[in-house]
Amino acid sequence: MQPLAWKADPQLRAQSVTGRFMDHHGIERYEQLVARSVHDPDWFWGEVVSFLGIPFRRPATRVRDDRGGVPWTTWFDDGRINLSEACLDRWADDPTHADRAALVTEAEDGSTTTAGFAELRDQVARLAGALQAKAGVTVGDRVAIYLGLGDAVSALLAVARLGAVAVPVFTGFGPAAVQSRLVDAGCRVILTVGTTSRRGRPVDLAAVAIRAAEGAATEGVAVEVVDLDDLRRSDAPGLPAADTGAEDPVLIAYTSGTTGRPKGAVHVHGGLTVKLAQEGAFQCDLRPGDRACWLTDMGWIMGPWVTVAALANGATLVTYDGAPDWPTPGRLWSLVDRHEISFLGVSPTLIRALAAADGDELERCDLGSLRAFGSTGEPWNDEPWWWLFQRVGRGRRPIVNLSGGTEVGACLLSVNLLQGIKPCSVGGPALGIPVDVVDEQGASVRGTGNVGELVVRGAWPGMTRGVWGDDDRYHEAYWSRFTGMWCHGDWAEIDDDGFWFLHGRSDDTLNVAGKRIGPAELESPAVAVDGVSAAAAVGLPHSVKGEVVALWCVPTHGHAGDEALARAVGDAVVGAFGKPFRPAHVAFVDALPVTRSGKVVRRAVRARATGGNPGDLSSLDNPEVLTLIEPVEPQ
Repeated sequence: MQPLAWKADPQLRAQSVTGRFMDHHGIERYEQLVARSVHDPDWFWGEVVSFLGIPFRRPATRVRDDRGGVPWTTWFDDGRINLSEACLDRWADDPTHADRAALVTEAEDGSTTTAGFAELRDQVARLAGALQAKAGVTVGDRVAIYLGLGDAVSALLAVARLGAVAVPVFTGFGPAAVQSRLVDAGCRVILTVGTTSRRGRPVDLAAVAIRAAEGAATEGVAVEVVDLDDLRRSDAPGLPAADTGAEDPVLIAYTSGTTGRPKGAVHVHGGLTVKLAQEGAFQCDLRPGDRACWLTDMGWIMGPWVTVAALANGATLVTYDGAPDWPTPGRLWSLVDRHEISFLGVSPTLIRALAAADGDELERCDLGSLRAFGSTGEPWNDEPWWWLFQRVGRGRRPIVNLSGGTEVGACLLSVNLLQGIKPCSVGGPALGIPVDVVDEQGASVRGTGNVGELVVRGAWPGMTRGVWGDDDRYHEAYWSRFTGMWCHGDWAEIDDDGFWFLHGRSDDTLNVAGKRIGPAELESPAVAVDGVSAAAAVGLPHSVKGEVVALWCVPTHGHAGDEALARAVGDAVVGAFGKPFRPAHVAFVDALPVTRSGKVVRRAVRARATGGNPGDLSSLDNPEVLTLIEPVEPQ
């Protein structure tokens, strides 16, 4: 067993949000708090709302209602709360907080803007008014957000303020991926700007949005492309926050499954606000006056996460739109220095890249404001974890590693400072989440040291309320494998000290630099290329990116599987999803391994390519074709 790499001192125990909550309730040890929060969730989540002062216009009379079945549990369902109001108005209306910085945005060219809580509230209110007056957006309308994080924060809060539903889309996606999300959600509007910058080169977001909207029109969905800067110049009056119910939808966050179109996870005002505020406070110890930054995009769940986790706790949100290692690898550390960031969220992929380019810029930056790191998106390996902890953090700054997902709305597992930290561990159960690790029959393997499926034996406030427009798909994806348990699709284990570790996905979902994408999505543009009849997309290990995309394709009769066709396949994937998803490996085979029902067995393809164990192949109709798949050298 590994020893602790970091342990909280008594002073932090007394000052931290978690410690103060425990003292308030007479709880001595952190493990006791975890147990009580899991066994009595009504007590825990009700007390979180009270302790953090989360503003409900009308307080809920019940915390949880699972009479419709655990998968359909509702939270605070007779209460009234608006996410935008909870993040802004409570601070803007308080003279001691109104002028304090709420949002600091830095562009890649170094230009910076700052807005206090009162100023940001007024900006968001006017933006909401302009969306209503100029674009006709009203309660329940879906509004796509295709913007860099700094602009997207205001857009998300304005959409929530209206009672409309935000649909953030990753700014690295190409027109086809954007179009599929516009159509699936039935968006009325897509908010964007003309151009932004990435590594010093212009990125024309508006052009992509226009092409996506034109494509959506061919599928019967009329989407208006609206320029955010035009709305900001509008003289429409500001609007107060809509009187929304706790179970009213506020966000559709897209996540990728292993088959078919992406899934739109539906999140609501009450549960999402409470869960994210709780995580920011209890896990990351964010308090009024702190400065939090997470290197992410609003199109990934960490964009909404850091927005609410910071602002709902009165902390300043610092955003950066650009490459975190451009023009030099020291850009990130200078960002911490300039803006006195106290909590910095990163991904293992980013740290692997920065560690490989380690230079003397780190020494030239003052990181004295930095209190802790956050991390999510993929499992760590030892070397980059220790580089961040020792080289950057000097062994004094903890790494709050957490894991959840788009459909989770937040985290299932997380380091808590009072628990201590083991290298690469995700700590343990997030407060109020009844997680477990089970075998193939659904029996718990706790205490055995075995790796098993990560599951949740109940509901939690931030849980998706379903897949947009497809309740059956929601139940099939998460609740069908084990009775009464949410199956998350991650391999997990628990060591003898009670620390949890993740070992990657247990399904076929790819994780490219912390961005999950389903193989079927990548295969679709590949098979659309003239000369390709079938394709299998898998993730291959990469020393920096964690995973990269690899495609094995079957050429159609009369076409050669040559370099020209491989380039066409790669270009098609980039055209649909953007450069981050360009395949690192494209190969051609006469056939792919399939079951008797014709389903491609991707795990067998990946195992053959990486030299791993393909597992049970008894279901294969053509096991002999595996010999066609040649091993790929690690990158």
